Amino acid sequence: MITVYVPRDSAAISVGANEVAVAIEREAGLAGREIRLVRNGTRGMLWLEPLVEIETESGRVGYGPVRSDDVGELVATGMLEGAPNELYLGVVEDLPWMRDQQRLCLARVGVTDPLSPDDYVRHGGLTGLRRAFELGPEAVVAEVTESGLRGRGGAGFPAGIKWKTVAECPGDLKFVCCNADEGDSGTFADRVVMEGDPFCLLEGMTIAAYAVGASEGYIYLRSEYPDAAATTHMAIEIARAQGWLGHNILGSGFDFDIHLRIGGGAYICGEETSMLESLEGKRGMVRAKPPIPAITGLFGKPTAVNNVLTLVSVPAVLADSGRAYAELGVDRSRGTQVFQLAGNIARGGVFETAFGVSLAELVNRYGGGTHSGRPVRAVQVGGPLGAYIPADRLDLPTDYEAFAAAGFMLGHGGIVVFDDTVDMAAMARFAMEFCAEESCGKCTPCRVGSVRGVEVIDRIVGGEDPDGNLALLNDLCELMTEGSLCAMGGLTPNPVRSALLHFPEDFTPREENR
Repeated sequence: MITVYVPRDSAAISVGANEVAVAIEREAGLAGREIRLVRNGTRGMLWLEPLVEIETESGRVGYGPVRSDDVGELVATGMLEGAPNELYLGVVEDLPWMRDQQRLCLARVGVTDPLSPDDYVRHGGLTGLRRAFELGPEAVVAEVTESGLRGRGGAGFPAGIKWKTVAECPGDLKFVCCNADEGDSGTFADRVVMEGDPFCLLEGMTIAAYAVGASEGYIYLRSEYPDAAATTHMAIEIARAQGWLGHNILGSGFDFDIHLRIGGGAYICGEETSMLESLEGKRGMVRAKPPIPAITGLFGKPTAVNNVLTLVSVPAVLADSGRAYAELGVDRSRGTQVFQLAGNIARGGVFETAFGVSLAELVNRYGGGTHSGRPVRAVQVGGPLGAYIPADRLDLPTDYEAFAAAGFMLGHGGIVVFDDTVDMAAMARFAMEFCAEESCGKCTPCRVGSVRGVEVIDRIVGGEDPDGNLALLNDLCELMTEGSLCAMGGLTPNPVRSALLHFPEDFTPREENR
């Protein structure tokens, strides 16, 4: 029987993957060919979706992008045997995009059926959890600390230190919360993982719970991800049936369960304390810190809050040892990051590799430069609150400390590319406008400062006292940075300041306003 893979990832579905899957089954039936159709996750090469793979003796051969109207001719010309044609890509694992990656978070994404527990175990699943149970909680925390794993949600705080804090807090009730409110522009790695390998997230959360002594876990998922929600919900049910969640997990005597909760669409709930407020049924508003969530978190109890990519890194850390994980990366940026290439990019998608690769290599070598074919002018890294990096600085290595030293932020690994037609004054205005729209409203610098920021930028480009208003804009940015309660207002000045610094010519008064 021939095995055919067609992605069920929402990006692939949006360009016709479901229709392609139906067409393949129909055409194979008409040709009298028996096939096994597997709906896998995406391989991350989004410009090739829908990507169809055929299992052959040489490996899985790819075709793409495939449209449903193409399927009849493809089957007739030997696609089911892996024959070459105009959409033939060769063995998928040998493509440069795949060959050059170091896949830990994405090890099974695109390879397995996301909802097959047998596939999961056959491809290394549960190895980390079983080893965690052998080591014991304190040793698990030590292993994660030794790995150098840092939060992949943007802050880069060491996961082992956070877990140790929660573990040392007294009390019988503790929580593990997964922050899957992936709202930053240009980021979609959490979605790719949850749709392509949800059991890995559940395993990572279970290891975290065992390490810190938690009995309940919550996944807070953004409402804009219905396919990820459906896949994760089914994965939780399957995991419970397999004995991977619930009472006496894998015969260890450890009890832990996970619940999925859907957010209401507020960007601010990506901030951990706002997320906790929302989980408690309240309006998503930032909490003052201290106390930190690790000590006083969900319902006032000690809570380990981690991002999806942080938690799906944990099974690999435990399976291969913290020391092996720490051998990847550079300096204090250890392990791998799932970079997401978006915006005006020829080849967009997810690319996982060790920290240290340069932005230039990601954007130009793997991303293929701009989709428009025009020169790159700026790259924004770290979501809508990240700085704009000019094209002449793209040799910067992807390293938390290197980025910070240069005045930039690595964040969640989202990379948005702009060509030379972009208006950077308009992008700076957008940052302020975005903050005004998404602010929770709790603190004045963020709530009011962002509105004033839009007004000041409009006056600058309108030719109204440019020098005086530029000085005012800089003062406003300083006030927001120093006075805001959380990163929403505190980081909004980053894109504004970077646009002013690197692209000052865009802030000159428009000719028509002179």
